[in-house]
Amino acid sequence: RGRMQAFSRSCLNTSAQLLSRCFHATHVDLQRSWKILRLNHIAMATLELEKLTDFYKNTLGLKVSEPKPLQSHGVTTVFVEAGNTKFELLLPLGEKSPVQGFLDKNKSGGMHHICLEVDNIQAAVEDLRGKNVRTLSEKPSTGAHGKPVIFLHPKDCGGVLVELEEV
Repeated sequence: RGRMQAFSRSCLNTSAQLLSRCFHATHVDLQRSWKILRLNHIAMATLELEKLTDFYKNTLGLKVSEPKPLQSHGVTTVFVEAGNTKFELLLPLGEKSPVQGFLDKNKSGGMHHICLEVDNIQAAVEDLRGKNVRTLSEKPSTGAHGKPVIFLHPKDCGGVLVELEEV
């Protein structure tokens, strides 16, 4: 329980830093052609997908999806429903997976990225690039939910990898 509380505090602090450093979001600056709608999920990388899935399902009693391989992203995903948000568990598919690179540096796994829903991904990308926020790809690709996604460079977002997903 203490670990989950610490994790939750860490995520909240990270999210607050992210919004202020990456998006320059304030109540005054709403004159843009896109909106952040909500936090969609927090992704965690692991080499022990079955063990972590079992923990969330059988220890915490949360609803857990079936594993879904996403070859185009180099991962197998499992989604865990946790109240008003989700956790995405990521298992790398092969050594060339970006998630494997993360796990090479973080042997025990951990938070990989956060995903924010936006109403217009193209407008968001154009606006953020205009504010010198880099993306990890030239254009959006199809994500785990079948919707357009793009990742923002963590060096431009307070050290956090941010995924934008159009809904």
